[in-house]
Amino acid sequence: MKLTTKSEYSLLALIYIARHEKKGYIRIEDICQHYALPKKYLEQLFLLLKQNRLIKTKRGVSGGYKLAVPPAKISIASIIRLMDGALAPTESVSTYFFSHTPLEKEAKIIKVLKDIRDYIADKLEKLTLADLV
Repeated sequence: MKLTTKSEYSLLALIYIARHEKKGYIRIEDICQHYALPKKYLEQLFLLLKQNRLIKTKRGVSGGYKLAVPPAKISIASIIRLMDGALAPTESVSTYFFSHTPLEKEAKIIKVLKDIRDYIADKLEKLTLADLV
């Protein structure tokens, strides 16, 4: 598993929104300025987050973005899977994105990779946005 900027920026933005939840809707400019993120790119990521019902949007002067579900119900694993796909080091041991690979011919390496997948998935499934705020 390697995080791309899609996951990194999405995590940062969602943490920022969760941290400032009491303020209501958060402006994308505030998030971009705080973390030095490109606005156009973050807007694209927010479309995906909105389509997957993780955030809500509101237009207008008092508009912006807010979480659609409580931060305690958003696992870090779900955000990474949405943005980057499998948490597993190879698709042949992935639970959600399984695909055959030549590594399957070596049972011992597959066992090690499954252990790695299980450790990462366990940690990230239990970790929520609320834990990071």
